[in-house]
Amino acid sequence: MTRLATTIEAILYLKGQPVSIAEIAEIAKCDRTDVEDAIIELMSDSAHRDSALEVVETPTGYSLQLREEFASLMQTLIPPELGIGALRTLAAIALKGGIAQPDLVNLRGSGAYQQVQELVELGFVRKRRPSESRSYWLQVTDKFHRYFQVDQLPKQLQIEFQANLYPSNDE
Repeated sequence: MTRLATTIEAILYLKGQPVSIAEIAEIAKCDRTDVEDAIIELMSDSAHRDSALEVVETPTGYSLQLREEFASLMQTLIPPELGIGALRTLAAIALKGGIAQPDLVNLRGSGAYQQVQELVELGFVRKRRPSESRSYWLQVTDKFHRYFQVDQLPKQLQIEFQANLYPSNDE
């Protein structure tokens, strides 16, 4: 017979989001007190073994998650989700071979400020301020080239992109 703690671990894994004690009890077909005891057992087990996963209590319930020390590994292996606007902004920076932030905003609209910040946080874009300028210079990083498997963008693609890209404020 499967231990209740093991069943709860499976429930937390399969749900992929915090689950309340009441919901766990309903799914596992047992009472709340048994769930509480099994969660304590599960938390103790994961704390004592060399595991990449841990059970944590959140404001909305319990969750099975990757330990904090593996966050950088997750960022390396799990592809980030980029919206269409951020992807277009990234494409503009890449195809221009680097661009001043005000020029990018003129090209893409004011939403580019937030998109650039997101792209910098994800490691796809590098911002630097040249000593002679008050504006940031934006360039794609090596991570961009590795992630999108792009060595060099063909010149014809750059020309077509520049001819067809219009600023958009709705993204």
